[in-house]
Amino acid sequence: MIEDARYCLPCGSALAWLTQDEDGGPKSRLRCPACGWTYWNNPTPVLAAIVECTDRGGRVLLARNAAWSGRLFALITGFMEAGETPEQGITREVLEETALHVDHLQLVGVYDFQRMNQLIIAYHAQAHGEVVLSPELAEYKLFEPQDLRCWRAGTGHALADWLRSRGHEPKFIELPPKA
Repeated sequence: MIEDARYCLPCGSALAWLTQDEDGGPKSRLRCPACGWTYWNNPTPVLAAIVECTDRGGRVLLARNAAWSGRLFALITGFMEAGETPEQGITREVLEETALHVDHLQLVGVYDFQRMNQLIIAYHAQAHGEVVLSPELAEYKLFEPQDLRCWRAGTGHALADWLRSRGHEPKFIELPPKA
């Protein structure tokens, strides 16, 4: 369970794990004993794109985050911003991170990623243009769909579902445990 909040936003008192009756019965949450404010700690919506490069033979772009050690390549992801739809958000993220222009989006699915307290909204994005990576990304590779390898977490489940929808049985890799 994530405990990143320590103090009440309205009054500044220290938060404590307190149990109260809610619609579904008793629930323990970080709450303010002074004013009753609750830190909800709801999952954060994260957008993900399986980027199919239509001007590169339909190969799929995976990128390596500059902050990651190792050589893991993954989907283009980012946080949804206030005032935008998920479709607008993932279109923006693909453009910001790769300079590719999205021509068509199709929802792949919504995936639970509890380890990061996230809810992933994944899309298949058909895109075109010259790839220019943002400083957030170190490098990219283009893959034929049948050569993609999935991971057993978060966006890896989205990639596996997308591959199945294209008639490819996904192959999985095991990721090292998170330190």
